[in-house]
Amino acid sequence: MRRTQGHSGYIWQRKDWSDFRWDAEALLEPMSRLSQLHGLLNGRMSMLGFNEKCSSLLSAMTEELIGSSEIEGVLLNPNSVRSSIARRLGIDDDGLLVEDHYVEGLVDVMLDAVRKCKEPLTDERLFGWHAALFPLGRSGMHRITVADWRKGEEPMQVVSGAFGHEKVHYEAPASADVPAEMERLIRWCNNANLSPFIMAAVAHLWFVTVHPFDDGNGRISRTLADMLLARLDVDSARYYSMSAEINRNKKAYYEILERTQKGDLDITEWLQWFFDCLEKAITRASSIIERTLEKSAYWDKFHDVDINERQRKVINRLWDGFEGKLTSSKWAKMCSCSQDTALRDINDLISKGMLRNSGEGGRSANYLLPE
Repeated sequence: MRRTQGHSGYIWQRKDWSDFRWDAEALLEPMSRLSQLHGLLNGRMSMLGFNEKCSSLLSAMTEELIGSSEIEGVLLNPNSVRSSIARRLGIDDDGLLVEDHYVEGLVDVMLDAVRKCKEPLTDERLFGWHAALFPLGRSGMHRITVADWRKGEEPMQVVSGAFGHEKVHYEAPASADVPAEMERLIRWCNNANLSPFIMAAVAHLWFVTVHPFDDGNGRISRTLADMLLARLDVDSARYYSMSAEINRNKKAYYEILERTQKGDLDITEWLQWFFDCLEKAITRASSIIERTLEKSAYWDKFHDVDINERQRKVINRLWDGFEGKLTSSKWAKMCSCSQDTALRDINDLISKGMLRNSGEGGRSANYLLPE
């Protein structure tokens, strides 16, 4: 393998390759915030009932799988993902049951990574994950090497742009060097004694730099990061989605990866970016769980109040993230009922203290949950 001391090549070409360094002092504050937020999230989760915990877990895992695939331009059917995860976890879900063998494979990979997060990483385990991503042995129209490291003499390149005008963003180590590279990475994952936050960020970067497979490297690198992060979670249950957050910042994600792979072995900037993304993911999950706790308290308060199914349906929609403002015409449309029936339902809920008028009159009249 070519090794250069200069800055012109990629990090894997340097003599000190894989001796990653970072500014520990610069990471003290973000890591302290992460630990605190993560602890608060686990604390909030302990306040949820069994059904709410299952629902939160199901939502986070669904978001994780959809987000990780979407980063690579693969769009999954949300109903199919949700029903597959619910079935695997033994959770009752009133969603649409959609059979999809490809999605089943993705769910298997995620559950293996998260639920067996403390088991050793092996090449066979990674090959199993890869086989589940490409059950037909193809990536699109092309036959690829599945459940084994990539082969061939051609350089493995990450390119963009039209045919004939491609821009090479990255070139990975030669295929012949992959087994030795992966042996070193796997040994590090199993033996390094560092914070799981740091291990997840380093393993993610290291894996995509080696690019050991013909395809699926991004998804598997994020699965590997998930596995290491799950070591921090109570019962290895993941209630936040890192991939969904990366997907919201996809352009910045690819830019920081490219910049880091063309830099030296000081990866402080990458770690800061990764931690910032993780912080946003945990904060988002915490606010959703806070909402779940408020929803649970609301239904406890009005447990004995008699309401109809239309009213129950709309109130649950309001708690679960209703788009825009609730008006009587939206109510009528949602419940397939007349405007008069919608208004009767609304006024009944207002009289029972379960809904309130926003105070905007006339055509702008809309309704909110009580404060």
